[in-house]
Parts: sequence; C-alpha cells; structure tokens
Amino acid sequence: MGTSVLRQAQETGQVDLYWEYTGTSLISYNKVTEKLTPEEAYQRVKELDAEKGLVWLEPSEANNTYALAMREDHAKELGITSISDLAETINSGNELVLASNATFYSRDDGLRPMQETYGFEFGRRNVKRMDQGLTLPALDQGEVDVAMTTATNGRIPALDLTVLEDDRQFFPDYALTPVVRQETLEANPTLADQMNALSALLDDETMARLNAKVDVEKESVEDVAQSFLESNDLL
Repeated sequence: MGTSVLRQAQETGQVDLYWEYTGTSLISYNKVTEKLTPEEAYQRVKELDAEKGLVWLEPSEANNTYALAMREDHAKELGITSISDLAETINSGNELVLASNATFYSRDDGLRPMQETYGFEFGRRNVKRMDQGLTLPALDQGEVDVAMTTATNGRIPALDLTVLEDDRQFFPDYALTPVVRQETLEANPTLADQMNALSALLDDETMARLNAKVDVEKESVEDVAQSFLESNDLL
C-alpha cells in the first residue's frame, strides 16, 4: 500500500502496526512546516498522533531522508559535493537532468520547495519522472545526471554514487519508527519491548546493507528479514 493509504488504514483500525518516518507524519499527516530538530520532530508527532490513538515507540537510528545522488566521477568533474554546489552549477548555465519519482515531484518536502530553498531550477524538461526503483539505475547508466533517492538505498554504495550534502538542511528527519495503535498495545503488552529491541538495531548502515541484499543481490525481502531477526535472537 502507498503510505497515505497505509496511514488511513491504521487510523481506521485495519492495520495495527507499521514502521513510519517522523518526517512523513510531521509534514504529510500533521501539516507541520516549521523546522525542528530530530528530537523535536519525534516528540511533536508522538504528541499529535497520540490524539488519534497512535503510539510512537522508540525511534531507530535509521534516518531514511530524501537525498540527491550523482555518479561519483561526474560529481568530481563538476566540483559538486553539496546541493548548493549543484544549484551554483545549474545557475551558471549547465543543464543537468534529474530522475524523480512522482511523489518527490509533488511533495511539500520535495522538488519544488527544495529548489526554492536553494535558489535554482532544473526546468520542467530536465526532470524525468519514473518509478523510484528506476532512478538510480537511470543515473548509473548515464540517462540522467542527478537522481532523487533515500539515504538508506542499498544501491548507493553498490553503484559508487555520491550523495550530495544537504547543506541548508532542507530535508526533515525521517527516523524510522514503529507506530502501533493504542488499543493494540494494550491488548499485547509485550509488543513495545519487542519492537523497541528491533528498533535499537537499525541505523543507516544496517538498513543500506539489508536493502542491498534485496535490491542488488536479489534475495527476497522475507529471507533477508528472517535472517536478520534470527541472527539477533528476535525470532
């Protein structure tokens, strides 16, 4: 299910538990636009969603925020290490093509406001919209110059890509966190400890490694998840 549909399903009791990002709840579901620290963002969504019967458990160290990536050699050739560098390059007359999924193209924390924050524009003809799973392969194959991605994408290290520094800290924190319905938690009192134990094991490096097993090594999601849980004595 798409994230908005999934969230609605949880609010209506069709889904008991799923992992959500603090930034998604903050911006998409609670319409909070002010800049907050990671801790402030977590506390704010925890408070706001509690009013809807949803409990945010302990956040993981995995921050799957949006990011822009370039091929390492191309980024070095153009002297680009940050989004500010990218903006300066484009504003100097260089046309670079971006691969974006439809969600990033239209989100309140996506392409348009990011460009406004950094003061540049790719231009409509220089933005290619595609499924998110295709953005990095398109970048690797030279079909585009820049690709939107997420920080824990397993293809980043596998393809020798450079993630541009978000030096103006535009993208909000997307701490991966288990969220459960209050009534579900009350009916299953050991659930919080179990989920918090799992959350404590997850960080960007771990998630990228697990994602790479699926995206690059073509293992199934179920096999990767089961192996990880068993190796950490959670099954």
